[in-house]
This record gives sequence, C-alpha cells and structure tokens, in this order.
Amino acid sequence: MNAPTRRAFLRASGACLALPLLESFGHRAFAAPTPVAAPKRLAFLYVPNGVNVEQWQVKGEGSDYELSPTLATLAPHRKDFTLISGLNHENATPGPDGPGDHSRATAVYLTGTRPKKTGGSDIYNGVSLDQVAARHIGAKTRLPSLELTTDGPRSSGRCDSGYSCAYQYNLSWATPTKPIPAEQNPRAVFERLFGAPGEASAARRELRRSVLDSVLEVARSLDRNLTAADREKLDQYLTSVREVERRVEQAERSAPKLPGFTPPAGIPDSYRDHIRAMFDLMLLAFQGDSTRVCTFMLAHDGSNRAFPEIGVPEAHHQLSHHQGNEAKLAKLAQIDRFYVEQFAWFLSRMKEVREADHSLLDQTMLVYGGCLSDGYKHLHSNLPVIVAGRGGGALKPGRHLVAPDPTPMCNLYSALLHGLDVRQTQFGDSTGALTGV
Repeated sequence: MNAPTRRAFLRASGACLALPLLESFGHRAFAAPTPVAAPKRLAFLYVPNGVNVEQWQVKGEGSDYELSPTLATLAPHRKDFTLISGLNHENATPGPDGPGDHSRATAVYLTGTRPKKTGGSDIYNGVSLDQVAARHIGAKTRLPSLELTTDGPRSSGRCDSGYSCAYQYNLSWATPTKPIPAEQNPRAVFERLFGAPGEASAARRELRRSVLDSVLEVARSLDRNLTAADREKLDQYLTSVREVERRVEQAERSAPKLPGFTPPAGIPDSYRDHIRAMFDLMLLAFQGDSTRVCTFMLAHDGSNRAFPEIGVPEAHHQLSHHQGNEAKLAKLAQIDRFYVEQFAWFLSRMKEVREADHSLLDQTMLVYGGCLSDGYKHLHSNLPVIVAGRGGGALKPGRHLVAPDPTPMCNLYSALLHGLDVRQTQFGDSTGALTGV
C-alpha cells in the first residue's frame, strides 16, 4: 500500500476530516535530512470596552516584571507570552469624526485605518491584518481564514453615533467595502470544518450520528502506516473532535424552547461554555490545518452583556463608564479577570497539542487585547496587549515590553507579518516593525 500524503483527507459518507501533522506522512515531515517545518498560525482574540487599567498594569519591565491582579491566572504561562505597553490606535480617536469610539474601536483594531463615518451602505475601511496574512498563507489550507464571534452578525443599520453596524460587529475586512461576517454558532463552525454541505449534514444530525462515525474505519486503516507517536496523536485529535461535537449537541438539546422563538442550534446557555467551545474549534482548525489564520471577537465593542455567572449582573458597557466609582471598577476588574481566565485556559489547551518537538502554541502568534484602555475616557492609547506563542521561532516571549509612547499598534502588526515571512513594508499607520517582540 502506498503511504498517504500529508494533505490526505479522510472521506466517506459526505464527511471530510483534515488530518493533523503526522511524521509518518509524506517524506517523514520532521525527520532528517530534509525536515519540513510545521506551519505557522496567526490568531487574534478581541475583548471590548477597555479594562480596569490600574488592575491590569504590571510592575517592572523585561523578564522580572510582576503580574497584576487581573493577569494573575496567566502565571503558569508567563514564559509563553509577552505583555506590551505603549501601543496606540490613533485612528480610533474622535478627531474630526466626533463620537463613535466603540464602532471605531472594532473597525480600526485590525485595519489601522480610520473608517468613513456613515450609517448607510457607503462604508469604507481598510483591509484587516488577518486578511493580508490570509492572502499569503491561506491558499495552503482549505479555509483561507476563520472568523468567530459570540455575537450575532450585523452588517447594516446604524449603531454607534451614526456609524454603520458593519463597523462595530466585524473585525475582518476583505476589502475596504467588504467586511467578513463572523460565525456565532458552534454547530455551524463545526459543520464548516468537518461536515458536508446541505442535506448530508442535516441528515446526520437528525440521526445523531457523529461526523467521525463514517471515517473512523478509514482512520483505523491508516494505523499500519503510522508510528506509535502518530497513533497517539491521531487518537488525541479524533477524541478532541468527538468531544467538541458532543458539547455542541448537548447545547442543542438544552437550548430553551420558547413559544414563537427558535434559538440558534448549538449555542450554549453559559457564556463561558460558548467561549470555550469556540476556542476548541479554533484549536481543531489549526491542529487539522484547515486554516492558519483566525479571528475571535469575544464580544463587540460597546457590548452590554451581563455576567451573572461571575456575580456581575450589570451590563459591561455601562460598567466601563465607571466615573471612578470603586464598586463599578471592582466589577469591571471581575469581567477583565473572567476574560483572561478563558485566555489562560486556551493557552493550556494549545500547549497540550504536540507537533514533533513543539506545541501548537509554539507554532502560533496569538494576540489578545482590545482597542480601548480606559473605557470611561474612551482612550485608545496604551492598549491592553498580550502576544502569546513563539510563531515558529519568530517571537521571543516571556517579558514585559514597554514601547515608546506613542507607538502605533500597527508596528506590532508589521512585526507579525515579518514573522510570517510576509515582507510588506507598511500596514495601516505603521512607522516600522516593532522590535523586541
């Protein structure tokens, strides 16, 4: 029997399952004398409404800094990320455009471009960084990029102070006039990654059959060609796919039944579970090399989501306008810690997945942050930024990097593009690639 290729897919009964990196495939991908490097990945995680700045800021620089209360749960991963201070998004500030900081925040975050202020169809923004990266490395995967959110999509209507909702609800822009709507429903993402289109997937859900049922036999037939390490890796991957599907189906079964209302299938009741389901899908997409570029908007800027599961029933956006009130600042810090805890959980998951001698996190450039620092003052300076992973050797984590203030956020983006071997000389309002990352 001929050895399968690295880009082989398991196909049966309308299902399609991309394989993780296995050294047994092709030319022994990671073995001498002609090693093939694992692919680099790029991902952005967006959090809204700014932070409790005092509780976020760390003490010290370099590798000896002291983690702040908000960031304390990241302690087990401090060698895997770099905190960056002093980065700014000048094009998100009011300038001649007046109010609308939340719409500008989301629109500018990955574009570095001031959006045209309009509530009509004549929207105009920049191309987002993820799509610049996808144009260079997206052709190597089935999906050029993957866009996730916990909010429902909106691409029209007026939202914040006369700005189109397209600005406030979309991080990714394929062209200046074409935002890429993100997917909210974990089931829809799962089907996009692993299912067949249309009736085949619907029929399988109706019968409660796993997407793996039709391909497991084919997967087992590969065993004779795999090393012991690859067998363990493939088993881990298939188990992860099964677990994510099980959680999605559980969410479908427990969705509330309200008269005259059909909730979207697959969205968990718990916000924490929703976030983690999306994180697991991102991990599977990277592990199976279905895509190498992903954005995840945990919530749109201006979000008024409440957090009763952590004892904060008040709306996030309203709390961010704290006016220095200590009780509101304390609750804002609780929300900040909640989001950081989910990020820490995802880093643990990324580190569990091995690719040869490295983890999946080692091969990834993962940016966590938002486009507001102080939500009350609507400041777009000294933004909360964490860059995790090593990007296949492009990044050197484990420090607190203090950039000269002001430094354009897009200088970091230029550095990330260079880390992907994309030699684009300028992006957004960058003045050069940030050094020391």
